[in-house]
Amino acid sequence: MSERLETLKKARDRMIEDRDAHAKVLAAPFERETAERARNKFVEYQALIDALDRAIGGESLVPVKN
Repeated sequence: MSERLETLKKARDRMIEDRDAHAKVLAAPFERETAERARNKFVEYQALIDALDRAIGGESLVPVKN
């Protein structure tokens, strides 16, 4: 596995951990201000995870240099 692909996968794992923390806040009893911030951050992290998924998928299209 290339170093770039490994870095992307590590970044994705980290963003999933951060996103999951906000999901826990959303699953907790409702507190308006906290829930709104958690919802916004959750969406932000999910968009980043989606971008990382596309980048990881794109790595398979990049020819390996010998």
